[in-house]
Amino acid sequence: MAVGFVYTPGMSDRSSLSVSFSAEARRTFYEDHRSLALFMLLIVFAAPFAGLYVAGLLGVVVGVLVSSAAYILTPSVWKWICG
Repeated sequence: MAVGFVYTPGMSDRSSLSVSFSAEARRTFYEDHRSLALFMLLIVFAAPFAGLYVAGLLGVVVGVLVSSAAYILTPSVWKWICG
């Protein structure tokens, strides 16, 4: 009797998750959602300056990390929210 991982239809496998984080998937997503892409450009460029204004050099580092994470995670979060 083997006890292990049981796959249920509601679970996503790792291959689909890794595909959603690929550069090609992000490019396709941002090409399909132009207004969201422009908003992300605003966030990516404004976050480090906002961090500089609020907290100095450490704020710049945090701003770059937050904007990078937002750029990478937005397609996955959008897909999760909108189905």
